[in-house]
Amino acid sequence: MRKTAFVNHEHCFWHDGGPCSVFAEPGGHVQPAGAAEHPETKRRLRNLLEVTGLMDQLTLLKGELAEEQDLLRFHSQDYIERLEAMSEAGYGQAGEFAPLRKDSYLIARRSAGQAITAMEAVLTGQCDNAYALCRPPGHHAERDRGRGFCLLGNIPIAIMTMMARYDVKRVAVVDWDVHHGNGTQQAFWERDDVLSISLHHDNNYPLNSGGVEERGEGPGYGFNINIPLPPGCGIGAYLHCLDEVVIPALKRYRPDVIVVASGYDASAMDPLGCMLLNSDTYAVMTERLLSVSDELCNGRLVIVHEGGYSEGYVPFCGHAVIQTLAGSHIRCDDPACDEIAQWGGQALQPHQASFVERIKGSLIELNN
Repeated sequence: MRKTAFVNHEHCFWHDGGPCSVFAEPGGHVQPAGAAEHPETKRRLRNLLEVTGLMDQLTLLKGELAEEQDLLRFHSQDYIERLEAMSEAGYGQAGEFAPLRKDSYLIARRSAGQAITAMEAVLTGQCDNAYALCRPPGHHAERDRGRGFCLLGNIPIAIMTMMARYDVKRVAVVDWDVHHGNGTQQAFWERDDVLSISLHHDNNYPLNSGGVEERGEGPGYGFNINIPLPPGCGIGAYLHCLDEVVIPALKRYRPDVIVVASGYDASAMDPLGCMLLNSDTYAVMTERLLSVSDELCNGRLVIVHEGGYSEGYVPFCGHAVIQTLAGSHIRCDDPACDEIAQWGGQALQPHQASFVERIKGSLIELNN
């Protein structure tokens, strides 16, 4: 077994986004409903870890509030002040699809703190790898605004903080959330010390974001890789893309640590995605990244929880990832896993293979 940190704090579940459902706000013909991004998806993951006994095999850590000076490594002073003021007032919109309520600023700092603690535990050798159960998520948050349920950029803040504290020269981020990691892209757009790779549904969210042509600028040109997958991609397409594009890019880059933005909204059960993955696929993807991290950076792999909106299915996907990280024999019984694997379209489709070949070709041209 590996020594795996599980970083979480109950405070993160107390963030209240209000009744935004799958729309920005109720009104007109939009009936109020519970928020799409709500605590139970992640609390149920934590509960499942305890029920199966996997929790007892993990190193449990609680992150502190991220310091304001660390938030400012990525975010603007004006945005931090506005976010704090809205939080104290008890209501506000940090940006598109980014509502907040009382104490949300403090809770977002706590969420960023979980990512910092997870990364630090791995870099200092306290643990072999780590999983940070963050809420609110972070990969859509931009320098001067929140977006897509995200208030603070958990991963950019953690990476920049660790680079300031430790001798970390090169970091790779792999984002397999079904939506484009626009905030991470923005954070490192002009930098070559962070390789950002995002696999996402083509032009889903944010709109007009995450195209293949978005490769970075200046020193960062070529160090931002977008893989905008066609809708309906299943197990075969994701694993083919990982093997043919993601892992070769990691091997060329040779990072000191790999960070995964792990959204589970590419699962077949998710209400905000239209991909076809099951929990076993997340386990296989994790295993392949563990293998390449062993080869490149002494197994230093940090997984940060992002999206995923199926209250019933997110826990099975997260458990599969954490079990794989820990190298544990403790499995949970996912009642939908085998059925999803038998759905039509799970094998790599010709149009998906052609798309991956085009991505590979563009990267070869870039490297030359």
